[in-house]
Amino acid sequence: MDVDIGGRLRYVREAAGLSQRMLAKRVGITNSTISLIEANRSNPSVGALKRILDAVPIGLAEFFALEPGRDQTPFHRADDLVEIGKGKISYRQVGISLLGRKLQILRELYQPGSDTGRIPLRHDGEEGGVIISGRLEVTVDDSRCILGPGDAYSFASSRPHRFRCVSSEPAEVFSACTPPSF
Repeated sequence: MDVDIGGRLRYVREAAGLSQRMLAKRVGITNSTISLIEANRSNPSVGALKRILDAVPIGLAEFFALEPGRDQTPFHRADDLVEIGKGKISYRQVGISLLGRKLQILRELYQPGSDTGRIPLRHDGEEGGVIISGRLEVTVDDSRCILGPGDAYSFASSRPHRFRCVSSEPAEVFSACTPPSF
């Protein structure tokens, strides 16, 4: 199977709102190099492609997993959600790719006793969520609250925060984050 690297690069560049010239400047190469790659007239090494994709930014795995045009539907069935978590916390993302998106929506499932770690999370943007089932301890700065079904949280993601399931059954949360940062 031949992979259309040029077409994919054009797709991710345009979805990120970058011109060839802007991307080339970020990478430190000529825009004609980007043009040749997108026209499939030059095949970059893996290292060169990684440097280009880092400037978008998008990882190599996501780049090769992309199916341009496939994620254009506004509707997503439960079994179409993409698992992006590991271990005792499941994060199922709405949509295959977040490239060019300004909002990330997740269905989160925390197994009893699971947490996001001792070191608080911090990133740009805002996030919020609604607890569907179970009980989730949410810590933001030095404030801690145990939330149950129907309760919600919303805060600037730059504030240190942590999540922990404190119930004997899994805690299910629907959350949103802008910009996508997971």
